[in-house]
Amino acid sequence: MASRTLSGALALAAGASMALAVPTGTANASPPGAKDVTAVLFEWNFASVARECTNSLGPAGYGYVQVSPPAEHIQGSQWWTSYQPVSYRIAGRLGDATAFKSMIDTCHAAGVKVVADTVINHMSAGSGTGTGGSSYGKYNYPGLYSSFDFDDCTATISDYTNRANVQNCELVTLADLDTGEDYVRSAIAGYMNSLLGHGVDGFRIDAAKHIPAADLANIKSRLSNTSVYWKQEAIFGSGEAVQPTEYTGNGDVQEFRYAFDLKRVFNNENLAYLKNYGEGWGYMSSGVAGVFVDNHDTERNGSTLSYKDNADYTLANVFMLAHPYGAPDINSGYEFSDTDAGPPNGGTVNACWQDGWKCQHAWPEIRRMVAFRNAARGESVTNWWDNGGDAIAFGRGGKGYVVINHESSGLSRTYQTSLPAGTYCDVQNNTTVSVNSSGQFTATLGSNTALAIYLGKSTC
Repeated sequence: MASRTLSGALALAAGASMALAVPTGTANASPPGAKDVTAVLFEWNFASVARECTNSLGPAGYGYVQVSPPAEHIQGSQWWTSYQPVSYRIAGRLGDATAFKSMIDTCHAAGVKVVADTVINHMSAGSGTGTGGSSYGKYNYPGLYSSFDFDDCTATISDYTNRANVQNCELVTLADLDTGEDYVRSAIAGYMNSLLGHGVDGFRIDAAKHIPAADLANIKSRLSNTSVYWKQEAIFGSGEAVQPTEYTGNGDVQEFRYAFDLKRVFNNENLAYLKNYGEGWGYMSSGVAGVFVDNHDTERNGSTLSYKDNADYTLANVFMLAHPYGAPDINSGYEFSDTDAGPPNGGTVNACWQDGWKCQHAWPEIRRMVAFRNAARGESVTNWWDNGGDAIAFGRGGKGYVVINHESSGLSRTYQTSLPAGTYCDVQNNTTVSVNSSGQFTATLGSNTALAIYLGKSTC
């Protein structure tokens, strides 16, 4: 999730619980189409997103771009103000409805579909004037909601073993909408239909864990496109009353354990353990799982790797894009020391790697793996090799092969693949690799580097 109270208390979808997810048949599980990688351009304004779709995302092969919540929200420079809506007008700091529609049209022209981060569990935690000029109170949003439209429980969620507490009470004092009400369902669907009218291709449902799955199914049934792509934030918590698997009938669910465990493996364990990663680790089915190395919440609370982890972070993203489990998000945000800090330049990105913008989606090691993933889509893991430690290699059927050396020293050996004989471009290093008639090649990798080759990419 992504919200804060006015005093700045962190609000994950699991709230204080850091133990750290439509009617059946209408859900699109994993992004439809041949390209399933989403670039999450966190707090980029719409004009900057549009330019990036044309210049980078489309050419790299990204299938989707996810934009931060477009609705009018409370004022303030902090990033979490975007997650306290005060109306359903497109009037936030990232741009107005005209900029939003222009961004979608531009991204579509570049072959990139658009997912909107959508905040429908709650409204704000206080009163004032929103970014678009709307006056509001915590339980009063003129022309939209009154006190009758919020849950009766006005206490803060405190017990994650109690379903009613999690789904009817307030996430860090944010006014909790009564999504069991017909009017509230209709109003939320109206907002989402307006986004669909602008051309949106999918939704990330913020704080889905705090909304009963049946309520979300009802809301989705009211949409003009009931099979629209739908990705829900529901953090797994052992022993908790609400579990991510409850939401898979609506669409994809974000599998937070994937990111949490990747951090532990890269920091303290052996990459060899990743041989059966995914369902073999007890995660949700691959076809309904949204995965990521980090997101805007977890990079701030330290529960996952982040850009601050350098090679560990880069290699974890390489692994995620090479491995078939789930539909991957690439988090792309900005540098921070203050975890509350909002986007540089109010969300305007003049150029990558300037003004604090990290642009992880454009890091060469990550960007080049998007085409690898597209080329290997539908192929299972084959020809797995590991040294029992921190060096691994695996193929994706006869379509691709990747090697990751997370050891402290170099690695030189011969690998067995299922690739046809020929010359391939190692997209990690822009050098060529020769695969012989037996499907073998020999390569040397330095410490904390990777190699990736795939069918159809013969020259660098």
